[in-house]
Amino acid sequence: MTPQLSRSGSGTLLAIAAQCLVFAATAQALPEHSRVDVTGDYRYAYREPETASEARQHACTEALYQAISTSAAVREQTASIVDSKLFRNLVHTLASKHVTDQQIIQQSETGRTVYCKVKAVFHADAVERVLIAQTTGGTEPGLDQNRALKIVSAREEADGTLVIVYQALKRLDWLGTAYQGSLRESADVMVDFYDDQGVLVRSSRHPARKTATGDDVMNPGEVGTLRIAKPINAKTYRVWVVK
Repeated sequence: MTPQLSRSGSGTLLAIAAQCLVFAATAQALPEHSRVDVTGDYRYAYREPETASEARQHACTEALYQAISTSAAVREQTASIVDSKLFRNLVHTLASKHVTDQQIIQQSETGRTVYCKVKAVFHADAVERVLIAQTTGGTEPGLDQNRALKIVSAREEADGTLVIVYQALKRLDWLGTAYQGSLRESADVMVDFYDDQGVLVRSSRHPARKTATGDDVMNPGEVGTLRIAKPINAKTYRVWVVK
């Protein structure tokens, strides 16, 4: 037997349904509210053997970090943080995973000094989540991956050598004539070194080969190792890949 609803009961149900629709609409709108436009700029003087192209890329990367680190959401959530390494790792993670629509809006070069200004859409709701994960050991901020390459581990040995282990996710053929464009950039290991004040000392790009001296083809799943001497005045480092 089907229970009958009175008119007043139906009205109550309709009111509840309407409230649910309002709540659902609000929940769907929240992510939009958390997306904020950010801008940042950076000026960088480079030296040999770094090329102008590498310097421009570095300047734009640092400009994005500047945009994230000065955003209201990051300032509010990190006001009590005194650990510069933790703060830097937080900014790097946010920039690499929680930013969309990044654009270069101004770029210039005078002699060996390059300048870059960028704008992007920052997903500010990620700040608290990423901060909690990093302070509780939920993730390893030094690891990274893209569609072609995964950074498995990075460690510093007693003599100051940085040892990076990476794994191919796609076939990386350095001899192939068709191996160009974005996949080519995705197969490079990026390494940044910072001094004790968090200032960048050196940034470099290293092709992900199976061995340092050859082996131009890496098949999916194969692992390679990169050894890099840490600059004398470097205290911390970051290993990452181009997204």
